[in-house]
Amino acid sequence: MCQRCGTDKIIYDSAEMRRSMAILVGICIIVLLLFAALAAIFSRYRKCPSDKVLVIYGKVGTDKNGQQRSAKCVHGGAAFIVPVIQAYQYMDLTPISINVDLRNALSKQNIRVDVPSRFTVGISTEPAVMQNAAERLLGLKMSEIQELAKDIILGQLRLVIATMEIEEINADRDKFLLSVSNNVEIELKKIGLRLINVNVTDINDESGYIDALGKEAAAKAINDAKKSVAEKDKDGEIGQANAHREQRIQVAAADAAAIQGENAARIEIAQSDANRREKEAEALKVATAAEAVQAAKAKEEAYIAQKEAEQTRADLERATQQADIIVKAQIQKEQAEIEAEAAAEVVRRKAKGDADAIYAKMEAQARGAQEILSKQAQGMRDLVAAAGGDPDSAVKLIVADKIQELMQIQVDAIKNIKIDKVTVWDSMNGKDGTPTTANFLSGMMKSIPPMNEMFKQAGMELPSYLGKELNEVDSVVKETMAEKAGEMKKTAADEAEDK
Repeated sequence: MCQRCGTDKIIYDSAEMRRSMAILVGICIIVLLLFAALAAIFSRYRKCPSDKVLVIYGKVGTDKNGQQRSAKCVHGGAAFIVPVIQAYQYMDLTPISINVDLRNALSKQNIRVDVPSRFTVGISTEPAVMQNAAERLLGLKMSEIQELAKDIILGQLRLVIATMEIEEINADRDKFLLSVSNNVEIELKKIGLRLINVNVTDINDESGYIDALGKEAAAKAINDAKKSVAEKDKDGEIGQANAHREQRIQVAAADAAAIQGENAARIEIAQSDANRREKEAEALKVATAAEAVQAAKAKEEAYIAQKEAEQTRADLERATQQADIIVKAQIQKEQAEIEAEAAAEVVRRKAKGDADAIYAKMEAQARGAQEILSKQAQGMRDLVAAAGGDPDSAVKLIVADKIQELMQIQVDAIKNIKIDKVTVWDSMNGKDGTPTTANFLSGMMKSIPPMNEMFKQAGMELPSYLGKELNEVDSVVKETMAEKAGEMKKTAADEAEDK
């Protein structure tokens, strides 16, 4: 039994060990696969050096217009190359020096010239131009790119020379180089290149026209130099003569000025002596007179000083008396002003209090009137709402509510009329044989509008049954009035017979 248990335990341990080994092997395989995948991913991640352009081709997406892009260019960065669907190549940015030995180029004057020059070009890093380079130069060798650029440069150089004269090409080299650079740059961009430098070594022609222009320019320069030297010599001689003349004039003027100065000095000395003697005499006279004046003035000042002392003493006494009176009056004046200001302040405060009370009262009345108007407006809104939103129906309801008061006012207008005695002279000339008196009474009764007319004036109509009763009342009134008129007619006829 124990031996069997031991055997089972050994079998269990071996199975557990195999299971553990299988798990460990599986983990190792997964780790290796992950490392292999990472290595593959990292191997497809390409960095672009600064002197190269990384061109990725294959399925690289679409441009702004939705068209499939032929290539994707990266400069100075890195990109991930998708396996299977993408590939890549590098384009070198190293400058390319091209020796262009142009011969027998026809100028604008139909003179053939030789223009040996050297151009330096390279692949452009501008996005659009770099895309052109990827489409047209990818896979080409450096020599092939050089030959392609040389053909473009030769054509544009001949075109520029054909539009310029020999004098312009020879005299204005900057203009010539600028024209060549602009034309060549435009054409090179079409294949993805850019122009770095242009160096024209020399310009020659078979006819010797340029040499003749050089000799003419040299001769002209020599003649201009000789002319300039002669002009300078002439200017020197003239300047020397002018200098001698100015020297003599200035020396003579200096001598004359010196003599004139000596004479003026002598005159001033004599005048000064005369003035001195005159001043001495005047000073002596003034001194004598001054002594006499000072003696008299000393006496006068003594009298004046004594008089001023007396006057000062009198002024002091008068000022003392005035100070006593004026100070008292000033104090009383200030007291009166203070009392007046206090009374004015009391009046002002009282007036302000009355004004505040009036304002409060008027404000309360205004709030009351505003509240009444607000309630009336609310009542009118409720009344219009009760009338189904019809303002005309609301007005009719208000008039119907006030109809009794309106009729009372009409009745009161004639109820206090007192007629003590009426004497009627009737000529019996009424309409349809009725007396005039009957027409007068009928007119008085008709002067009071019937109820139906009252409602019509208010824009309302009475119910049909009320209209019917009122019509019956009107007929009764008419019959009663007719009977009264007949009685009055009979009475009048009896009175006429008695008379």
